[in-house]
Formats: sequence, C-alpha cells, structure tokens
Amino acid sequence: MLSPRRTKFRKQQRGRMKGISTRGNNLVFGDFGLQALEPAWITSRQIEASRRAINRYVRRGGKIWIRIFPDKPVTMRPAETRMGSGKGAPEYWVAIVKPGRVIFEINGVSQEMAKAAFRIATFKLPIKTKFISSRV
Repeated sequence: MLSPRRTKFRKQQRGRMKGISTRGNNLVFGDFGLQALEPAWITSRQIEASRRAINRYVRRGGKIWIRIFPDKPVTMRPAETRMGSGKGAPEYWVAIVKPGRVIFEINGVSQEMAKAAFRIATFKLPIKTKFISSRV
C-alpha cells in the first residue's frame, strides 16, 4: 500500500475539503481517466483495491497511472480509552480528493475495456466518479 517514506510531522489536523480541484483535473498521461465527482478522503487500501481491480480486468494490457497519493496521516485512539491524554497514534494514510480530480489514468487499451475496468474500480471507492477521455 502507498504511504510516504518520511514526513516532517507525524500528525496532521483534519482540515476542510472546500471547493473543486484546481490541479490534477485533466488527463496528462493516458487516453482515459477516472475523475472524482465528490470530495472525500481515499485511503491507501481503497487505492490499492482499485488498482488491483483494474489490473485484473485489463490483464497487463495497458499502462495505468495512479494520480493521487495518500500523504495525510489519520490518527485513532484505542477503543474504550478515556478522554484526554493527547491525540492518538497514526493508523492509516489518506489522499484528499476534491471534485474534478483525476484518480486513475490508463493507456494502451480500448475505450470499452477502460470503461469496464474503471467501472469495477469505482465500486472500490467511496465516491461517485466519471469516465473521461482525451479522444474526441
């Protein structure tokens, strides 16, 4: 699963997911892409599950690019812990995704195959997505 090798700080504040994605919102590498329509935190496990689903479907046919990276640590407290005594330990990593952000790109496969692969990958993600194409 994806996670940063090292970070400047172990813990981060939660923040807000306002507005639309101004960066990473168009296709750069591949011919087809999967674009987010809702804001969400996408965990490294969800990214990995989607990636595996795409790879299984295309059977090493094309090239896949993951355009998001989980660089935000999410902390959790142990179960049945009393209030106080500081913030919990980092449990997992998330990527902040805003509407318009391209999550995956694929190249070297037909449009039908890309569409079907992304449809399967969408079921692994907690957001609504849209299939986009650079071909007109």
